Amino acid sequence: MTATPDTAGELKRGLKNRHIQLIALGGAVGTGLFLGAGSAIFAAGPSVLLGYAIAGFLAFMIIRQLGDMVAEEPVAGTFSYFAYKYWGDFPGFLAGWNYWILYVLVGISELTAAAAYMQYWWPEVPTWLVALAFFILINVINMATVKAFGEAEFWFAIIKVATICAMIVAGLYILLFSQGLVDGATFKNLFQAPAIGPHAGDETRAGFMPNGIAGLVVALPIIMFAFGGLELVGITAAEADNPRQVIPKACNQVVWRILIFYIGVMAVLLSLFHWSSLSPNQSPFVMVFDKIGFKAAAGFINFVVLTAALSVYNSCVYATSRMLYGLAMQGNAPKVFFSADKRGVPLAAMAVGALLTALVVPLNYFVPAVHEAFGMAMSLVVASLVINWALISLAHLFFRKSKDKANHTTVFPSPWFPLSNYICIAWVIFVLGAMYFALDMKAAVIAVPVWVVIIYSGYKILKRKA
Repeated sequence: MTATPDTAGELKRGLKNRHIQLIALGGAVGTGLFLGAGSAIFAAGPSVLLGYAIAGFLAFMIIRQLGDMVAEEPVAGTFSYFAYKYWGDFPGFLAGWNYWILYVLVGISELTAAAAYMQYWWPEVPTWLVALAFFILINVINMATVKAFGEAEFWFAIIKVATICAMIVAGLYILLFSQGLVDGATFKNLFQAPAIGPHAGDETRAGFMPNGIAGLVVALPIIMFAFGGLELVGITAAEADNPRQVIPKACNQVVWRILIFYIGVMAVLLSLFHWSSLSPNQSPFVMVFDKIGFKAAAGFINFVVLTAALSVYNSCVYATSRMLYGLAMQGNAPKVFFSADKRGVPLAAMAVGALLTALVVPLNYFVPAVHEAFGMAMSLVVASLVINWALISLAHLFFRKSKDKANHTTVFPSPWFPLSNYICIAWVIFVLGAMYFALDMKAAVIAVPVWVVIIYSGYKILKRKA
């Protein structure tokens, strides 16, 4: 049974449009772009631009489906609430707990990553101590007010966005006015064979799609995961000022801005350097800034990816606490978590997430190289992300069918309903297939049904005790 407001404190509406815009941008622009873009480029070549366009279009449809729901009913719990209300008890339970556990795992991995990045400057400082310091800092920020979280995320995101803009401006300056700064820099690199380097004149490396459709298919799942975090727009709905205006604006603007950032920066990058000269294991950003004479490029990018990791963990603390608050409101978590202090902070829900995330400290203490073991944990994260995308589209189907049956027109209707929903669900199946057959991620695909069974077992135990 859903809890009633008189049993708990309420969240406060303190997030403005600029906060929500940058929260979503910050969630989707992270280490996946700054460090992980090389593997997608190496797989697809210049056709990675097409991959980002396809993935961005699918992300747009999913976010519009989510926006349709949260603009109509801006409540805590986001798509978990809608799955619960319009689909059924277990779908709501699955959506909420899957999302909660996903971001606890992501939080642990991001704190570990942040500690590892600090080793660049202070290798003598233990990683567990750095992880503890960042853990305390971010949780203290989130314990203040939702506006404090929004401001922190706003400035974390500004650093990342400013870096991308600087990359685009610097790259265009070189391509249009000073090609001599980078040997072989030309827009023709998007289509022709490399003109310099060990592969000069190799026609097998020419063309927009040098590795064929297969290369693009391999890159698509990698690209799609870079868009994870956009659903934070929905999480903010219960604390947004004037959500029926802010949420639609954020949904429409965020995806297009991300597409411009991703496609723009990739187009510039692949014009400056032929794709075959890049490494799947090296940050393309370091190469660009180094080539244009910014000798502190490695240190600068390390600072950017550090803020990116802290930004993601900041979002993790916010997302897990609000999702657990929403689950308690539904009756899918203990009622004690459906409470907030006078500032509107759900401290009880935040404390549980913090307690589990704090495992990052002993992990880094006893196994300093623990980040190597997170490959297995991140497979579960990947599986959880795929489940989230599918659940958003499916929950929206039930939501709209209920509204249509009542002859009610929503304030921010998703375009191409229900075709867009079926396309998104088919896309999720395609991504899983690509992961299983084209990438070395079979374990993540196999984990999906196993994970659903585990959550269903927890659901049955909880309901039996209720």
